[in-house]
Amino acid sequence: MLILTRKQGESITIGDDIKVTVLGVFGRQVRLGVDAPIKIVVNREEVRLKIKRENVGKGDEVGDLGLIVGQAISQVVRRVSRRRKKRAQK
Repeated sequence: MLILTRKQGESITIGDDIKVTVLGVFGRQVRLGVDAPIKIVVNREEVRLKIKRENVGKGDEVGDLGLIVGQAISQVVRRVSRRRKKRAQK
């Protein structure tokens, strides 16, 4: 797993087509902007999992990429939140 640290206004890219930018950090929440082609579905992880459960057996490769991106973003948000909390405790 690749672990990245980004500050507000900084971005990461996934492949050539997807860019994720940290728009703001508010307490334990991180606001992210995702710039991706229209064919890439981007949802919050819990929404995507619900959709995936409802569509079992239909096979959606593009949607699966959206799920992977969503999971990666969720991990980044959790890590940023933990780091900010640790810094606040110091």
